[in-house]
Amino acid sequence: MKNKFILTLGLMTCVAFSQEKDSTEVVYKKRVLESTEVDFLASYYKQDGVHSSVSGGMGSEKLTDLASNIIVAIPLNDDDVLTVDMGISAYTSASSSNINPFNSSGASGGEDDDDDRRAAIGPYGTPWQASSGASAQDALASVVVNYSHSSDNRNFIWNADVAFSNEYDYTSIGFGGGVSKLFNNKNSEISIKANVYLDQWRPIYTTELHEYASYGPGFQNSGFFSGVTILDQNGNATTNYLPSDFTVWNSTNRNSYSASFGFSQVATKKMQFSLFFDILHQEGMLSTPYHRVYFADKANYYIGQAEYIPVYETTQNVGVYQLADDIERLPNTRFKIPVGTRLNYYLNERLTLRTYYRYYWDNWGITSNTASIELPVKLSEKFTVFPSYRYYTQEKSKYFAPYETHLSTEEYYTSDYDLSTFDAHQYGFGINYTDIFTNARIWKFGLKNIDFRFNHYDRNDGLNANIVTFGVKFVQQ
Repeated sequence: MKNKFILTLGLMTCVAFSQEKDSTEVVYKKRVLESTEVDFLASYYKQDGVHSSVSGGMGSEKLTDLASNIIVAIPLNDDDVLTVDMGISAYTSASSSNINPFNSSGASGGEDDDDDRRAAIGPYGTPWQASSGASAQDALASVVVNYSHSSDNRNFIWNADVAFSNEYDYTSIGFGGGVSKLFNNKNSEISIKANVYLDQWRPIYTTELHEYASYGPGFQNSGFFSGVTILDQNGNATTNYLPSDFTVWNSTNRNSYSASFGFSQVATKKMQFSLFFDILHQEGMLSTPYHRVYFADKANYYIGQAEYIPVYETTQNVGVYQLADDIERLPNTRFKIPVGTRLNYYLNERLTLRTYYRYYWDNWGITSNTASIELPVKLSEKFTVFPSYRYYTQEKSKYFAPYETHLSTEEYYTSDYDLSTFDAHQYGFGINYTDIFTNARIWKFGLKNIDFRFNHYDRNDGLNANIVTFGVKFVQQ
């Protein structure tokens, strides 16, 4: 599921020394990284909501995701560092499972001891419960390799990276690089970075549209639909269902190009701020192929138990599923511009203020504002706690409309609530343990710090989530 809110925690720091000789004396220069550092990161994410995009903007959005990363930073010499980030994420999703909502109880699947039940009532499903199909769970594996080089005076840094990720229906290959220039006694920094991602879908379509694409107008007598009764709005058997607006995607690539510009400044002994400006362009298949759309000017058709049709949009519906009119259709290009700033202020030896603001605009009509604040409180030399708050507000895409309100005459349409108008609040708390002497050890590695965070996310369209992240950093000794 692509709209899931999956978070990554980064804990990279680097300080140390090395030496070189000239013709008269031994001089020292700071090493970029003293020794190998290893981060173990993990996160657990759980959400619920009532606007499943797989079910056309209505239905359960229950999802759980467990992700882990290992990040290894290796100093190749005084000036160069190689960083490898390997991750895996596994999720289960009620929403994605309903790509085939009939799999647990319908003609396309189920246990043998369910045969009598299926024979009596036929296949059925509901957008409010998860099916047990293959799409109910998936795993994402990724790797990013970064190489960075710093000049002798550490005022110029360049880096290059390559990335690869893969899941059941999607593969991504990326590469990029950037440069940073420090000046004004390292109190000022300018950075530029560019990235390219060349992605490929392996489209999965919903059961009814897949069968229509496979068998054509006579699909009701073939494959899954052979012997299956389709119901109209009144619960009567019919053969009129024909999703003629649906066609499969001919091109399944998605390419993304981004350029980032940043400036940071140490303004005073207590204050530091930074500014950033990004330009992003995407092209290709920007729609999600298993997001259903229902048209207001088309008749409704169902599979399941007719008595649940009147309560279809409520959780009382436990036995009928509406067949799609089409899938989400969005333009094949998108242009995005986020602009933002950060300001950190050192209040005293115990308390620091960290703030963030970002404005976002794209040519699909979405605008948004993000503001956050974090207050790290240093309890001792080793322990720091940090409460945080984040506010987000968004204006909808011009292509969005809720369940069964789009018209079939429109060129583009989606009922994905991630593209709707909404406000969101995120409340968080974290604790960090730092051992500057790395006294605790595992084999040749000393424990440098431990970081734990908890965040609760609440959106005014009914989506809510809890996110737990945990990170441990070790340094080779």
